[in-house]
Amino acid sequence: MSQEETQLDVVKAQYALYKERPMDLTIARGIPSQKQLKLSEALINDTKIEGWLSEDDIDIRNYGGLYGIKEARELFGTLLNTTVEETFMGGNSSLQLMFAVLSHHMFTAAEPWNKEETVKFICPSPGYDRHWFMLEHLGIEMIPVELTGNGPDMEVVEKLVSHDPAIKGMFVVPKYNNPTGESVSDEVVDRLANMHTAEENFLILWDNAYAVHHLTEEKVEVKDIFEACKTAGHPDRVIQFVSTSKMTLPGAGVAAMGASVDKIKEIADHFSKQLISFDKINQKRHVAFLKDKETIDAHMEKHAELLSPKFEWIEAILSTYFHGERRSFVSWTTPKGGYFVHLTTEAGCATEIVQKMSDIGISLTPANAAYPYGINALDNSIRLAPSFAKLDDLEIAMEALCICIELVTLEKFES
Repeated sequence: MSQEETQLDVVKAQYALYKERPMDLTIARGIPSQKQLKLSEALINDTKIEGWLSEDDIDIRNYGGLYGIKEARELFGTLLNTTVEETFMGGNSSLQLMFAVLSHHMFTAAEPWNKEETVKFICPSPGYDRHWFMLEHLGIEMIPVELTGNGPDMEVVEKLVSHDPAIKGMFVVPKYNNPTGESVSDEVVDRLANMHTAEENFLILWDNAYAVHHLTEEKVEVKDIFEACKTAGHPDRVIQFVSTSKMTLPGAGVAAMGASVDKIKEIADHFSKQLISFDKINQKRHVAFLKDKETIDAHMEKHAELLSPKFEWIEAILSTYFHGERRSFVSWTTPKGGYFVHLTTEAGCATEIVQKMSDIGISLTPANAAYPYGINALDNSIRLAPSFAKLDDLEIAMEALCICIELVTLEKFES
């Protein structure tokens, strides 16, 4: 019996023990833990609103104030690098704002995309699966472009957008990308702002979901895309998004959008056909709780204290298990912020690894979900989301994952 077969038998026996005692664990979605939610309980229980008028004299209990109250637009403008006039406040979901932007341009804009035969979007991959869900739902064809570690491959992006007017825009998660954890470089920002596009009104949806979500002492900063676009003569090219979903309470937060004054007015007009205003009391409450950029940074340090040990634990378990001959079985990211670790397995292994984890009661995000349509020809992409799990449960899940990776990889080599 060969050495490889001997090791495969050992791993099969280890996996059989897990199957005899299946668990009920999940590391599938980037959900804040109970301890993280507790950090913001004061937002609901202790935050007092001093008077019912906003700084721009809107009664926050009543109708009106579609764009959001002034003090909220000022506060979130500090995260978006926008003025009050360039900032729009939404509800608890930045995804809702993104979908509104897409649906407006698809159906109700002055020159709606749906009048054209084909509509396409650039999708830096691996990326955020909910971005892809929106595009697919709206019938927008997705074009995956690989990430380089510093953002999308700009050689490919520039070539595609310069020749095809059907490509109307692209998504970018600029800081601590979901799921790779990478951030875009200054060069990428400049090239995105300056690139020639066959579509005159090309859009960049800049989803800065992890703007202040650092995990280490090195706090990555990304060059201001809005200012770069203005300088390049394309002030309407970028629409930025941010939310408090992973800052305060995901189900009761606020979101904000930043863009040129003209673009904000255009999207606000689209929203005016649906509602009179979002929840201004919640906007006021968040301003009272988060106060300013310094207070936000201090609050996010508390989140990092809870999250960092989980990412350190993943790194420790993977690096301990996969060394020597096993090191080629998988590679992984070591993010400086955000909510995810991305695994790159041997080609053709990711789907089976996720299935074997499911068979022993441990849920992962579906393999290759970070690619448009969930299609990745290499079948080598797995996203880990450790935030919600307790450390003890995370240890169990990661140890089981190591066994599953080795088992599937060895079985593939054997075949």
